[in-house]
Amino acid sequence: MHRVIAIHYATLDGFVEDPDGSAGTPGGGWLYRYGPETLAGDKFRLGGTLDTCALLFGRVTWEVFSRRWPARTDDFSARMNAARKVVVTRTLTDVSGWHNSTVLDGDLVDGVQRLRAERDVVVIGSVGIVHELTARDLVDEFRVVVLPTVLGTGRRLFTGPAGADDLELESVERSGQGALLRYRRPGR
Repeated sequence: MHRVIAIHYATLDGFVEDPDGSAGTPGGGWLYRYGPETLAGDKFRLGGTLDTCALLFGRVTWEVFSRRWPARTDDFSARMNAARKVVVTRTLTDVSGWHNSTVLDGDLVDGVQRLRAERDVVVIGSVGIVHELTARDLVDEFRVVVLPTVLGTGRRLFTGPAGADDLELESVERSGQGALLRYRRPGR
């Protein structure tokens, strides 16, 4: 069976909101404090998964990425640009601005289950989508790069105990000034 993998940057106190500052929140932009080694390349260790998965984005995250990624030409960016991208949106109809992007057809949960039947699904950012999929027990793995910032406010990756209480630590590794934590559902 294929997996649903959620990837996020997070603060030490568990907030995931506006790491790049594009949403204009008061604490936004905290990700850039730690230099390019925290951002560049395959920080979430997607490896070969990136070549065969579907990247799932919410509209806002897709719009930010579609403005930044197409012009990048390093090896990792070329793989991101070539990957299949699926956008969850009620308002966008034209996602041709970033190669290989399509709009998710129908309901989020049904759409993710259809995608998952044929390939791994990697949810990038889009915390609202992660909340909904977690509540439905559809996220198999969380990969979180935790950075030494304390915000004290914002949106969290987990809003309650649903789905977070039975994860197993798969690995921990240094990622620039942060740590990549990989947690999986037991048996998945």
